[in-house]
Amino acid sequence: MNEASSSRRERIVRWEDPLAVARMAREMSGLELFRTLLAGGGAPPPISQLMGQTLEEVEEGRIVMKLAPGEHLYNPIGMVHGGAMATLLDSVMGCAVHTMLPKGRAYTTLEIKVNYLRAITVDSGAISGEGRAVHVGRRSAVAEGKAFDSAGKLVATGSTTCMVFDV
Repeated sequence: MNEASSSRRERIVRWEDPLAVARMAREMSGLELFRTLLAGGGAPPPISQLMGQTLEEVEEGRIVMKLAPGEHLYNPIGMVHGGAMATLLDSVMGCAVHTMLPKGRAYTTLEIKVNYLRAITVDSGAISGEGRAVHVGRRSAVAEGKAFDSAGKLVATGSTTCMVFDV
């Protein structure tokens, strides 16, 4: 076979201006923002488009997102790279914290810990990540996350500490 064989893959990623949603975030509480995004009232952030993540559920202190584990996320041994799971868990845990913040407050991840429990491939089906806020204070927040494959098997867990600040 020559180099132009059918083994070549391509992924095209398109996104909208991320600052539009960032402006929305400054004008709403975190819960209002994520309910608006879930209802289609704003474009997903570029990282979601790049990774193939979708927002599925929103409630105060809890977020669920799904990740389609495509080949574009594979590492050299033919499995989804651990960084993709870290990104999904970082997203759901941080966004769970965000749903607890009032207008004018924001967060950033200070640290994240991930435990990988099972290998993930395209055969795993959509990965569902759930983040839950454990504590949200004036200066810091703590959240935990779990990721499940399409059969409901736990594939990864995580925890995070976030810094909370005024914007």
